Amino acid sequence: MNPPTPQPLSDLATTAPHAAWLPRDRTQTAQAQAGAWLAKTLSRPPAQVAFERDAHGRPHLHPPLQALDCNWSHSGEGLLVAVGEGMRVGVDLEWERPRPRALALAERFFAPQELQWLLAQPEPGRERQFLRLWCAKEAVLKAHGHGLSFGLHRLVFAEGDAGLRLHECDAALGDANAWTVRELVPAPGYLGALAWRPHAG
Repeated sequence: MNPPTPQPLSDLATTAPHAAWLPRDRTQTAQAQAGAWLAKTLSRPPAQVAFERDAHGRPHLHPPLQALDCNWSHSGEGLLVAVGEGMRVGVDLEWERPRPRALALAERFFAPQELQWLLAQPEPGRERQFLRLWCAKEAVLKAHGHGLSFGLHRLVFAEGDAGLRLHECDAALGDANAWTVRELVPAPGYLGALAWRPHAG
């Protein structure tokens, strides 16, 4: 996934967020790197791209960019960044590595039907299926704003024709059908997910 061509703010009013995979620059924080990408994408001076965090730690953009929502996730040597206008956006990125406790984590934190789905998967590749679910759940929860503390069991994914879809969720997340979740393979050895829903009203 290549970074999008820089665009003026007025051209970002689309129905889906813009997302980019970046090699992780460990000389700066993930927030600083995301901010630099956003400034370049919007053709804005870096000084105009400033974040503050709410009580749950979720980043929000200061004026004049408050109509945009930006989120990022880093894992291994990668950084996944997304931005959208008029929507809540969340991303998660995970480096594929052995996860011998995947089923134990699913049993503890996932919904029962998700655990049963995982148990029905062939053992070779089961950890990857776990990771798909994890990424999708975390992307939605990061967009929502409460993160993992909200509870992974409070949103349930099911396999659909086009990949994982949000099947049902706690009322605090709104209508499950209002969420769009896109699974990503942004680079070899990485899985990710991008989630968004329109702002209410």
